[in-house]
Amino acid sequence: MRNRSTYFQRISGLLLMCLCLPLPAGVTDLDRIVAVVNEDIIAASELNSKTRELAIQLREKGTTLPPMEILQSQVLDQMISKRLQLQTAKRLGLTVDDSTLTKAIANIARRNAITLLQLKEALEADGINFSLFREQLREDILISRLKQKEVINRIAVTEQDVRNYLARETGSSRQRSAVHLLHILIATPEGASAEDIQAAKQKAERLVGEIREGADFRDMAIRESDGRQALDGGDLGWIETSRIPTLFTQMVDEMEDGAISEPIRNASGFHIIKLLETQGAKRMMISQTHARHILVNTNEIVSDSEAKHQLETLRERIIGGESFESLARSHSDDKASAIKGGDLGWTSPGDMVPLFEQQMSGLANQEISEPFKTQFGWHIVQVLGRREHDNTEEAMKNSAREAIRKQKSEEAIELWLRRLRDEAFVEVRLAQDEL
Repeated sequence: MRNRSTYFQRISGLLLMCLCLPLPAGVTDLDRIVAVVNEDIIAASELNSKTRELAIQLREKGTTLPPMEILQSQVLDQMISKRLQLQTAKRLGLTVDDSTLTKAIANIARRNAITLLQLKEALEADGINFSLFREQLREDILISRLKQKEVINRIAVTEQDVRNYLARETGSSRQRSAVHLLHILIATPEGASAEDIQAAKQKAERLVGEIREGADFRDMAIRESDGRQALDGGDLGWIETSRIPTLFTQMVDEMEDGAISEPIRNASGFHIIKLLETQGAKRMMISQTHARHILVNTNEIVSDSEAKHQLETLRERIIGGESFESLARSHSDDKASAIKGGDLGWTSPGDMVPLFEQQMSGLANQEISEPFKTQFGWHIVQVLGRREHDNTEEAMKNSAREAIRKQKSEEAIELWLRRLRDEAFVEVRLAQDEL
């Protein structure tokens, strides 16, 4: 058991330190502290600002706002979690440089088909300071990198995982291509006692009853859910059936549109889902190309011009009647395909680098390209045939891998976030009578 004297010394020291901490920008000396997170603080002005922003967003979506104390508590939990992650990233030496940030902002502008100046003007028209937007984005990228390093990169998906996942995909989900789900999580702490688990179960069962009697699922999610989508009304969006979390697969198979599940338990707590809508199943047809090529690498001995000239000569010899296969075996630097006469087999979109695919797509059947360069060297390529291929099974396997990785990542991230908080010093000073 922890020595009580040592414990109270640590707490007293931390509280004294909090009184001496430098306040964040924009926080006045008279601003009340609503939470202490290790060596950091969260001020009432920060919390109120974030809560107002969220309230505006929810109203714009037409969502009924929960009581302000519930909304504020949810926002504070998110802010605490974010502070802990940023502190961890700093401790690990992770950073996001200005070049990366500038590229990210440019990508946002490009996706919205506007210029950087127009993006800045649009943000400021919505009352969002562009400098603060940049720093918020920097923090988001930093947290994403932290999760990737500490959790996601450690996730492994085996072929047996994929087989088991697909074997479980039976029943109605086989006839659906996608489902739209809402979600509520009633969390249980790590190492929860039997009383904690029973209390969470009873709360989840009570919520299911209230929703089935007419309570709005989205409002209930905002008020009661501990899930990361709580403030979005628990909306998980459209999910391909092969990407439905394994925990929900069997339940979704048995549900009709509009149905509410019974509480589903896992390590994070008790989950409730609502199946809003479904889309019918469809086949995945892709265009494939059968091609062969000859590659000549450049190096200290073979220059670009020499590689190009060599391939021009080989192309003329092939057009003149010599065997492509024989010349590929004797001249191609791609040893894997050279032993097969340069044959690359049937390739799908994305299998080859963009420049190579661009050259292939512009060729007629049996036509041989002019020499062209990629990062691998100089090539000539000949198209041998094209076909429409039913790629449904392979697509399902790829989707299953992504779904399994996503599910494992989400579960691992939830546990990791819980550990961060359990191992941190967090004091919430959000007194009910001060809300």
